[in-house]
Amino acid sequence: MIKIVAVSTSKQLKSFIMLPFELYKDDPNWVAPLIMDQKNFFNPAKNPYYLHSEVQLFLALEAGKVVGRISAHTNTRHELEHNEKIGFFGFYESIDSLPVAQALFDAAAKWNRDKGYPAMRGPLNFSVNQEAGLLIDGFDTPPMVMMRHDKPYYQKLFVACGMKKTIDLYAYLSERSEMPQRIDRVAAAIEKRTGVKIRHLSLNKKEMKKDIETVFRIYTKAWEYNWGNVPMTPEEFDALVAELLPLADPELVFIAELNGEPAGFSLALPNYNEVLQVMKGRVNPITLLKALRAKKRISSARVVTMGVIREFQGHGIDTLFYYYSYKNGLPKGYFKGEFSWVLENNTMMIRVAEMLDAIPYKTYRLYDIETQ
Repeated sequence: MIKIVAVSTSKQLKSFIMLPFELYKDDPNWVAPLIMDQKNFFNPAKNPYYLHSEVQLFLALEAGKVVGRISAHTNTRHELEHNEKIGFFGFYESIDSLPVAQALFDAAAKWNRDKGYPAMRGPLNFSVNQEAGLLIDGFDTPPMVMMRHDKPYYQKLFVACGMKKTIDLYAYLSERSEMPQRIDRVAAAIEKRTGVKIRHLSLNKKEMKKDIETVFRIYTKAWEYNWGNVPMTPEEFDALVAELLPLADPELVFIAELNGEPAGFSLALPNYNEVLQVMKGRVNPITLLKALRAKKRISSARVVTMGVIREFQGHGIDTLFYYYSYKNGLPKGYFKGEFSWVLENNTMMIRVAEMLDAIPYKTYRLYDIETQ
């Protein structure tokens, strides 16, 4: 018999966090998150998401053993932005069992229904600004930084439980050791024709702070028309900057300017999953030593986010961002680049990725289901 438990104690939270370590222990492509980071993420006092929305975590137990988990959560920011009454779920993990999956989804659906939501969407951990979508193909390689890895059987369970596809998110991969001359020529032509200037994040701390403020203004404007976009609060943005700045390479963070006006920005991160993979979720003298060695050998990077303010779109700024990510990344040894995620209906970004000979190698799917 399956028993669903609402997480309310530190011991239950530990079980929630540790379940994937058991499920993926034989999967060489799973990358364990740092356990201490997970504890902070689910701490309402440390995660600003809890300031505007509600969260409930659930565990599924069978014969006293934890066999599944899920989150149910609201997103008031989504409601305000899209005028859509919908709840959410995320952090799904389970054994290959339809009764377990059904019990988890029923618990999340009931929680959302009791909050007044006729449907729920996911998986989102907790929003589109974090890990989004269920991996449905591309299980043979590890995920890049801030991307999900899932069990191949999850898609079967989702569909069997009545989940309906909402939209797919693509991850594109490019592998190269040098910049093709044709891309050099394309970038030069765009810059000459439009007068767009691309610069990286300032290395001066005082100027960097100003640049980060500029990035937040661009972010707020550039994504306002995107499907599913949920603007971050200033607190969420500050928390994300605090999390990512130690990982970021300022020479891979770009601001575009046109006629002296900020027009867009792009953030690429060295793929720190290559470091996390050797740490196995734990921080101690041995794993730190392994991490220092792995950091020196990082060979990939992910373009995490890229946006151009609407009135500046159509000038080739997105192409220039990709070009400079390569130009600055290749000398650092980043020979693999992932562009993710890209909405399946974003024809402009897909066209740019294909121009750079990138191929879609992972697909993540968001689902909706009625809670009635």
